[in-house]
Parts: sequence; structure tokens; C-alpha cells
Amino acid sequence: MSNYRFLLQYDGGRYKGWEHQPGTDLTIQGKLENVLSKLTGEAVEVIGAGRTDAGVHARAMTANAHFETQLTETEVRDYMNTYLPEDISVREAKIVSDRFHSRYNAVGKTYRYTCYIGETKPVFDRKYVYRLEKRPDLSAMREAAGFLLGEHDFMSFCSNPKMKKTTVRTIDRIDILEKSSYLTFTYHGNGFLQHMVRIITGTLLEVGYGERKPSDMESLLLAKQRALAGFTAPACGLCLIRVDYQ
Repeated sequence: MSNYRFLLQYDGGRYKGWEHQPGTDLTIQGKLENVLSKLTGEAVEVIGAGRTDAGVHARAMTANAHFETQLTETEVRDYMNTYLPEDISVREAKIVSDRFHSRYNAVGKTYRYTCYIGETKPVFDRKYVYRLEKRPDLSAMREAAGFLLGEHDFMSFCSNPKMKKTTVRTIDRIDILEKSSYLTFTYHGNGFLQHMVRIITGTLLEVGYGERKPSDMESLLLAKQRALAGFTAPACGLCLIRVDYQ
């Protein structure tokens, strides 16, 4: 039995997220496992590097699965792309060490949140951006983002009140850039909590609109209370860009 590593991209707009959900087959994990089970004739478990939320997209999600097949790596990739929905693509399928685990071996992730600040409607990008009514103050948001860099307890930016594991994470980069009619927030860190990137983005936008001060971010970290942080930005603007491995 070989361990296959997959590099995936998907449009998460119509899915309930990565992970299996009771009562629905509209999950990324479910679609992948269904196709691989047909290929092998046996149940196959697919492990993802993370669990993207409902409506969130990915340009480079890493996953792995153990199974047996006589097909080559390229044939496995092509088989999956033939039978997967058009909004899920396998870019690469490679046999790797049996010890490789897409989640446990990941050392970092990059997420990008995209807002649209143009004057007219973004017809062709409307499913992948959060349209803002006005341009926020980038300088204020960048100042606020500086308080989030480093290792902190991000409980205030986690939507799961029953989180049993540690909510301490490290963010080493937050880039806020404006180009043409688009505003992007790019985050790199060693891991992210449920809705964490979207809550941080919503909170930074509130700073950008003058509803909060940049220094408020420091007190939010200390408070460890989700109710005190900003709104959760819509899922459509969020995309997993890359997963890092050593």
C-alpha cells in the first residue's frame, strides 16, 4: 500500500467545507474519497493539511491517502480529474514516504483574503471577493496588524468556544496591499484557528473604517473573548494559497 500526496485546488463556493458533514455529500474530502474508493474498490481515507470552512477556496491544498493501485502517478491524477466535479482539480499525485502526513508535517500556511474596492460591480470575480462600499485606511490597518505578529493566544479570533486544544498560534507575516480595484490581506503563520483569518480581516477592516483604534488589537489578544473582536468577513474572499513543509 502506497502513500499518495496530492496537490489540489478547488472552488469552495458550493461546498460545506473540507471535512465530512452529517447529512451532506457536498464536502471536498467526501468528493475525493468517493472517487478514490471507486478507483480502488475499497474505502479510502483522505487527510487534508487543514479543514477549510464552507465557501473557502484553495489554490494549493495538500492532502494524502494510503491505497493500492496498478495505475501510475499520472494515471491516478488523470483518473481523479476525470471523475471529480469541475470545481475540484488534482494538480499533482506523487508517491511519498509512508510517514508523510499532510496535516501533522505541515509547518506553515499562507492564506489570502481579497476585497474589491472598485466603483463598479466585479461581475466576473464576484464569487471570490468581498465587495467593500468604501476604501478603508490602509495605514491604520497595517499598524493594527503589527500587534498580531509573533506568538499569541488568538482565542478572541476563534469562533469555536469549545476549543479544547491550545489557541496559541504564531503569525509571522501580514501583508495588506492595494492593486487596481483590489485589496488583499495575506497571512502566513504556523497554523490558524476556526474562522481566525476571517475574524482578523473583519477586525482590521473595522480599524480601517475608524470603528476601532490600531492599539485595540493588543487588548483584544489579552481579553481572549470572541465577542469583543470584529465581524467575520464572508467566506467567499478567502483562499488557501500554500502549505509549507520542511
